[in-house]
Amino acid sequence: MGRVTAVVFDCDGVLTDNGSSWQNIHRKFGTDTADDGSHKKTLEMFLDGKITEEEFVEHDIRLWKSVKSDIHKDDIIRCYSGIGLIDGARDVVDELKRRGIYVAIVSSGVDLFVGAIANMLKVDDWAANGFVWDEEGYLVKGLPTRVYSHQKGLMVEKLARINDFETREIISIGDSSTDLSMKIGESSFIGFNPARARALESFRSAGVPVVEAKDLRKIWPYIFDGEEFPDQT
Repeated sequence: MGRVTAVVFDCDGVLTDNGSSWQNIHRKFGTDTADDGSHKKTLEMFLDGKITEEEFVEHDIRLWKSVKSDIHKDDIIRCYSGIGLIDGARDVVDELKRRGIYVAIVSSGVDLFVGAIANMLKVDDWAANGFVWDEEGYLVKGLPTRVYSHQKGLMVEKLARINDFETREIISIGDSSTDLSMKIGESSFIGFNPARARALESFRSAGVPVVEAKDLRKIWPYIFDGEEFPDQT
């Protein structure tokens, strides 16, 4: 893919072994299996672009509060207990940084989770979405959207502009069909660990490389022209 200056990762399902940091909250409150199917229907509407990010988040919050009216920040943090990094994530980020490559996370996931992963991996920058909390740490509402799932390229463009990166030297990695929006200008994209059948179909239609194995080291040959990931022993 030529010279690489920056690699931008999605977080959920790419750097971490979870499907969605929003879905993790739904599982905690049991709202992912609601009898009326409201969560699944709303998710499909969102993925199809029929409702906005803000509408989707506020619908989620209403569902959670129907189970527990007062939700504390600690309740949300506990939703991520036991979630680990995807195989190879730390190795890949460490090796990229060792080579002087800028590493960022652009995620439409939950900032409490994404920020913890960003700090753990010591990436150069990160962006995610989140919530407004009251003075005692209780959930009020969703924050204004920072990262739009269908327009993640806006944040990649911002990173490129701030750091004076050429788009042809940027590679983005994501697991969802909406992550394809991270591909800006002459930049490249790698589909990794496709989250749904629609993601795999979208990656193939877009003609981007796809790694279906849940080992982030498998993206290495697509970043460095056939080079295998360095032996860490």
